[in-house]
Amino acid sequence: MTPRYGVRADEHAGFERPGRRSRPRTKDRPNYADKPIGLVIGMDRGRFTCLVEDADSTAVVATKARVLGRKGVIIGDRVHLDGDVSGDEGTLARIVDVQERTSVLRRTADDDDPYERPIVANADQLVIVTALADPPPRPGMIDRILVAGYDAGLEPLLCLTKADLASPDELREAYEPLGVRVVVIDPEADLAPIRELLTGRMSVLVGHSGVGKSTLVNRLIPEALRSTGVVNAVTGRGRHTSTSAVALELPEHAGWVIDTPGVRSFGLSHVKPAEIIHAFPDLAAQTDSCPRGCTHETGAVGCGLDAAVAAGEVSADRVTSYRRMVANRHDWE
Repeated sequence: MTPRYGVRADEHAGFERPGRRSRPRTKDRPNYADKPIGLVIGMDRGRFTCLVEDADSTAVVATKARVLGRKGVIIGDRVHLDGDVSGDEGTLARIVDVQERTSVLRRTADDDDPYERPIVANADQLVIVTALADPPPRPGMIDRILVAGYDAGLEPLLCLTKADLASPDELREAYEPLGVRVVVIDPEADLAPIRELLTGRMSVLVGHSGVGKSTLVNRLIPEALRSTGVVNAVTGRGRHTSTSAVALELPEHAGWVIDTPGVRSFGLSHVKPAEIIHAFPDLAAQTDSCPRGCTHETGAVGCGLDAAVAAGEVSADRVTSYRRMVANRHDWE
């Protein structure tokens, strides 16, 4: 019998699950290989400033495309851009793909925080900026930043500022045995030594608030105009002046520096202390004879590092410096 007035012959047909109205899903994904590539040099409230790798090095503003999902974009990322990449005022491009990162410097808010916070991508040098006075140096902070740098595979450089106020000898003796290069500057010093170490590198500057990172950046790149502040005379702490990380190119295209906001803590819950030995290949090679579970600390029974020192195969100062750096490993976990 033919139904009348649109009534279905099957009285249950109208109660079945409705069909999907969207197009069927496909495993094919758009290919963005031919899209322009940009370097993320700044970010502010969901907007990213990207320097397009073209003849004019055009700076464009972009947003993150929905196709990236939850994948984050950070300073130093190399990304594929879609949309308007002219850089004209009022235009907006889209970041549609993030290229594989060669390195990622991370930190956590504190040692109990389970969430890693990527800071910078694709850097190859970590510059730990520390004042020799006002505020006084904090070796514990230096060690923590150094550990994060080793974990990221970055080459460390310790930059000691305000050398007109105090001697750098103690910090030199503490870190040079680890193979960490040390450069010392004061307000009137020629910056040629540090310029040479920054040339051809992507360097990220990290340090405690008030140590002079932004002052250093302004001397290296006068047009940067990074905000600077003063140190509280009572607490000895610096005031946060840089509120976001930014990548800046050195004059004559000599390299890049990434200035980051000053930090008052550097969580390491994402780093396992047992992995730090691998950042020191010469020391790691001496631990093959260590008993299982050896912590390589001072007093560890049967540690191969002690045997290597006794045999003259590694420097005692280097082993002492390494052990000092990991002595407080329980604070990291």
